[in-house]
Amino acid sequence: MTITDHASDASDASDAPGADRALKERHRAMWALGDYPRVAADVIPDLGAVLVEACGVAAHHRVLDVAAGCGNAAIPAAATGAVVVACDLTPELLAAGREEAARRGVTVEWREADAEALPFENDEFDVVLSCVGVMFAPRHQRCADELLRVCRPGGTIGLVSWTPEGFVGQMLAAMKPYVPPPPPGAQPPPLWGSEDHLLALFGDRVAEVATHRHTVTVDVFPTPEAFRDCFKACYGPTVAAYRGIAGDPDRVATLDRELSGLARRHDRGTGSTVMDWEYLLAVARTRG
Repeated sequence: MTITDHASDASDASDAPGADRALKERHRAMWALGDYPRVAADVIPDLGAVLVEACGVAAHHRVLDVAAGCGNAAIPAAATGAVVVACDLTPELLAAGREEAARRGVTVEWREADAEALPFENDEFDVVLSCVGVMFAPRHQRCADELLRVCRPGGTIGLVSWTPEGFVGQMLAAMKPYVPPPPPGAQPPPLWGSEDHLLALFGDRVAEVATHRHTVTVDVFPTPEAFRDCFKACYGPTVAAYRGIAGDPDRVATLDRELSGLARRHDRGTGSTVMDWEYLLAVARTRG
């Protein structure tokens, strides 16, 4: 996770090979913290399938899931009969996805890869997906360029991204004061959930982009505090934020209040904690 107000994606000192490797190692380690597979399975279990359906994935397609995590999109894509490759920076998430795919009886090729430098050929895939994944890579334009490069002319790029205004966008903003400053050139993840930002990333290299804002209903937490405690223990970015302030009880208590308060404000007030988390669904067709 990189949280910053910078909008620049220009080259800078962080582009040096050593600095870039160190940044990617921090990202890899962060997403290995906690238990993201539990979050994916319990909190947003159907989000990947929504993306797969929106992109019309079918058995004759060759599909790449970028920043796939534990396969929320890759596994339902493989269930259609498509040939699917899932890639992610964090091997621990790929291992969890491999186990889940085996449990469901589907075949997915799992590859460790950086979304900013994908190890695939030009025009290799019919459909390129990312479900709340590529948005967390630090340099957005590099990622967009890679998505376009590996997708064949006339192919499909499908993305689900949390919006800046939605629950997760607000959660990341609330956590910003508790994490180290991002490197120069990094951009905030929820920008991928902004229509204007997404259109600027793709430019005229796509023939059309259909975007729709939707919400996913999250109703697995009995109280706002239960949400907070789950993400405090399981969600890598939140785990990392708390680890960084572990020696300051006052800051820990403040972040505790902010996260539970955020969940309380988004609660429908139906007796148990039911929240609607907004995301942007985008489906682009590359120029043929």
